[in-house]
Amino acid sequence: MTDVIQDSIIEEFEIFDDWLDKYDYLIELSDSLPTIAAEHKTEEYVIKGCQSRVWIDARIEDGRLFFSADSDAIITKGIIALLIRVMNGRTPQQIMNMELYFIDKIGLSENLSPTRSNGLLAMIKQMKMYALAYSGEPGQK
Repeated sequence: MTDVIQDSIIEEFEIFDDWLDKYDYLIELSDSLPTIAAEHKTEEYVIKGCQSRVWIDARIEDGRLFFSADSDAIITKGIIALLIRVMNGRTPQQIMNMELYFIDKIGLSENLSPTRSNGLLAMIKQMKMYALAYSGEPGQK
């Protein structure tokens, strides 16, 4: 099953011929990251398993999850901005069942260092854990 947002990300990355240009684009995307509240930029919200420091928070509104995040590494900020773009505004169930195929299609997984790949997996896991935690909220099916 395809996803409009993931497909548009794939199209955006197809215009770049090499990974240096794609890294530059990831850096640009870091500006679109929804800012995390200062009170959530604490150890409690830090993602374990990331080389850089990454904070992710989630809130539920009308049965849909919305994420905010920050990182001390600019490429990581771009990566988390992509993840948020794909997962924001979806139900917890949709997020838990989501296949993030854009990651492989844009070549992200094969062009990250092993420690960044581990961080990417840790960020996805944390976002899906938020979805699982909120899946029991009233109004969820």
